Amino acid sequence: MWIKYIFDRVVSLVGLLLIWPLLLVLVLMIRRSMPGAPAIFKQQRVGKDGRLFTMYKFRTMVPHHGGSSVSVAGENRITPLGEKLRRYKLDELPELWNILIGDMSFVGPRPDVPGYADCLEGEDREILNLRPGITGPASLKYRNEEELLAKVEDPIAYNDEVIYPDKVRLNRYYYHHYSFVMDLRMIFATVLGKKILYNNEWI
Repeated sequence: MWIKYIFDRVVSLVGLLLIWPLLLVLVLMIRRSMPGAPAIFKQQRVGKDGRLFTMYKFRTMVPHHGGSSVSVAGENRITPLGEKLRRYKLDELPELWNILIGDMSFVGPRPDVPGYADCLEGEDREILNLRPGITGPASLKYRNEEELLAKVEDPIAYNDEVIYPDKVRLNRYYYHHYSFVMDLRMIFATVLGKKILYNNEWI
């Protein structure tokens, strides 16, 4: 996977150098919409080999909301600006720094909070051998996850019993069938908002 490693470092560095004006504008917009709150949201996530790391995102929720780690579209804790950032995945841009320093990759499982990763058992723990990513097969299939959860009676139960196990299945397949060409296809599908055929299903 040395090609993946080099690709991640080079592209993340070039990306940060190119988009820093956009990052600055977003920081100012967030600070204006939430005075006194840090524009960057930091949270401990589980990375490769189960190691904890600090993941960086743009803040999209009011601080100290005390809510669940499962987000649902339309929640009051998500600010109007935050909703737009989440819709267009702009809140993920600071994760380019995580990629540059080696905590994450462009493609891989989304990094879980410790509570979810601790529940992985047996062969499901194989996905911890992967560096977490900004996008991946599970992220593509559930790109509208918050809207989907908003339609069910118990979002947390539906996430825990249906969505999360399916994400683990997709990420385990990715672990056993890695392809750099497929990584590129998933990156372009993420940027363009397109679906691709992966393991005989459209994601």
